[in-house]
Amino acid sequence: MSILESKGLVKRFGATTALDGVTFAIEPGRIVGLLGPNGSGKTTLIKLANGLLVPTAGEIWVDGQAPGKETHAAVSYLPERTSLPLWMTVKELQTFYHDFYADFQVERSEEMLDRLEISPKQRMKQMSKGTREKVQLILTMSRQAKLYLLDEPIGGVDPAARDYILDTIIRNYNPEAAVVISTHLIADIEKVLDEVIFIDRGQILFQSSVDSIREEKGMSVDALFREVYRC
Repeated sequence: MSILESKGLVKRFGATTALDGVTFAIEPGRIVGLLGPNGSGKTTLIKLANGLLVPTAGEIWVDGQAPGKETHAAVSYLPERTSLPLWMTVKELQTFYHDFYADFQVERSEEMLDRLEISPKQRMKQMSKGTREKVQLILTMSRQAKLYLLDEPIGGVDPAARDYILDTIIRNYNPEAAVVISTHLIADIEKVLDEVIFIDRGQILFQSSVDSIREEKGMSVDALFREVYRC
């Protein structure tokens, strides 16, 4: 069974169509890049999968169920913008996640915080934007979820920390789970991807394994992205 699947998925906001007949399937054990320019529908698709939006038409399933209260326990979601309360300390956030999510692993989060030299006593409001994003990613990846939805996980992170963060994503997700990474920083994440889904103007252009792109097209995902979305 696919861990994330949609069929004829449509989402409209008034007269604007954000997604138009989107159909795809993602299997467990895959790290998938959801790639497209700004405004292509990436964030809308991720929010639909997380149950934050309701489809206008078509269907979407997480582990065989429509997104909602039943699927929240299976999905670990990293929003594009930091959504954690700024008054809380890192330790308080760890406690909050542990109380709220049965699959949250405190020791895993402590290990990652220590590696990035982030103090559990520090309050979110005392941190730089990049450090806040690291904390939110650590909390997201410290869950033992079936599906990880990461919206621009390295967008505000300094290049020196990107390799560690990507390694964290690889090492800390359940091999039976799937990871969806929405980003425009293709060159930075290409090395961790198994598959890519190219989306533009609310429509899926194609879905392919990274190996197939390299073998059949003789180019990197980053080079193909630049070619497909050339202005």
